[in-house]
Amino acid sequence: MDLSQPLAYRMRPKTLDEYVGQEHILGKDKILYRTIKADRLSSIILWGPPGCGKTSLARVISETTKYKFTKINAVTSGVGEIKKAVEEAKNVFLNPSGKCILFIDEIHRFNKLQQDALLPFVEDGTVILIGATTENPYFEVNKALISRSMVFKLEPLTTNDIFKVLKMSLEREDGLKSFNVKIDDETLQKIAEVSVGDVRTALNGLEVAVLTTKVDSDGYIHITNEIAKDCIRKRKAIFDKNGDSHYDNISAFIKSMRGSDPDAAVFYLARALNGGEDPVFLARRIVIAAAEDVGMANPNALVVATSAMQAVTMVGMPEARIILSEAAVYLATSKKSNASYLAINKAMEDVASKDTGEIPMHIRNAPAEGMEQFGYGDGYKYPHDYPGHVVEQQYLPDKMLGTKYYIKDDTVD
Repeated sequence: MDLSQPLAYRMRPKTLDEYVGQEHILGKDKILYRTIKADRLSSIILWGPPGCGKTSLARVISETTKYKFTKINAVTSGVGEIKKAVEEAKNVFLNPSGKCILFIDEIHRFNKLQQDALLPFVEDGTVILIGATTENPYFEVNKALISRSMVFKLEPLTTNDIFKVLKMSLEREDGLKSFNVKIDDETLQKIAEVSVGDVRTALNGLEVAVLTTKVDSDGYIHITNEIAKDCIRKRKAIFDKNGDSHYDNISAFIKSMRGSDPDAAVFYLARALNGGEDPVFLARRIVIAAAEDVGMANPNALVVATSAMQAVTMVGMPEARIILSEAAVYLATSKKSNASYLAINKAMEDVASKDTGEIPMHIRNAPAEGMEQFGYGDGYKYPHDYPGHVVEQQYLPDKMLGTKYYIKDDTVD
């Protein structure tokens, strides 16, 4: 092993037994484990965050399969590379099986034309596709490819998983064993924790610590908590404002306000702001939540949310965080009623799908002289002329009489 290569590259597993993590899909009783072991793999999409082991899993497959294995990167490759891989796969002299496993890293970067070029070869079995993506494949990958593949979601590695890999890197010849490193398990654990599920970040941090620390008088490189902290300066936030985690985070933010948990609401708000989310977008979501989830239980919530959006627009960051926090906490701690939300949804459904009849003549307007003779406005009772400013009269069309849309709940005073 060339020790000049990055540690994260050298520590990639070569066999399934060396692979750490993803037990939910690679446990010995799981289908993916069994198909890789039996070399009976069909097309798959590996979906997960950076550093969770997608490329490492593809490498394990490349080491265990009898089929020709070809790797391309969607960022630098195109239809030409796909055709070349297919031609080589079909060459009986070079590849008697007539098949190949084609690993496409960052497959979401392929456009529709490039993805369509794969379809006939995946369909006829010439290509067994392994696509790796950090984006939700159900949004980013051709539906025809998805339907011909099994999608496996890889989770961020646990702290214990990363700790195991770090420990392994200190004990292996192709790792850091030759550097004579002394490091406490507690320090390794901290490196694993701040890497937030990304083993590549952890290994890069450990490698930087080792390579930038002088050998002590006892012949060892001593990595302290301070050195490790300096090499991984800031705990990274897993948030991509254009990616799948954007939708997950905003969903969690809204549901936390709806669920009356101000601490969770502020947490997801902070996560979004730290990840570069547009504060005006967050303010708009708060306005929607004020109407949808708080509603008539506290109509003032909509006033607060609208004012917050205006203030955020005028003030901007970083002070806008305070305004957003106040509005989010106000909504989270308010009584809740979705009665207005349910009412408009049901009314919209009826208007779109039913014959709802005609507007009663007595509540129609007669803007031009002479329309009264046709019954426009005839018999209308002006409520303010009656005690309490309320009078009984028909407002709904005949066909909709008796329909209830707004059903007041017990949170509304």
